[in-house]
Amino acid sequence: MTVEQLYQQYIKPISVAEQLELISLISRKLVSQSEPNEKRRSLLELEGLGAETWKGVDAQKYVDDLRDEWSHRL
Repeated sequence: MTVEQLYQQYIKPISVAEQLELISLISRKLVSQSEPNEKRRSLLELEGLGAETWKGVDAQKYVDDLRDEWSHRL
């Protein structure tokens, strides 16, 4: 049986809530089976990336310019 057939026969007919529960169950199972030496990553590791891009940019002026851009599009 293909994955598509499995989906059509067993998963598509169940409610959205049950489908979400199934996704959650599968996700938890996959996480628990992941290799123990795989390092969990933290969003905080990205801190400071791209800092050189924003060096010398006035944050308020940047936001104001973006807002002006949107107001011209409306």
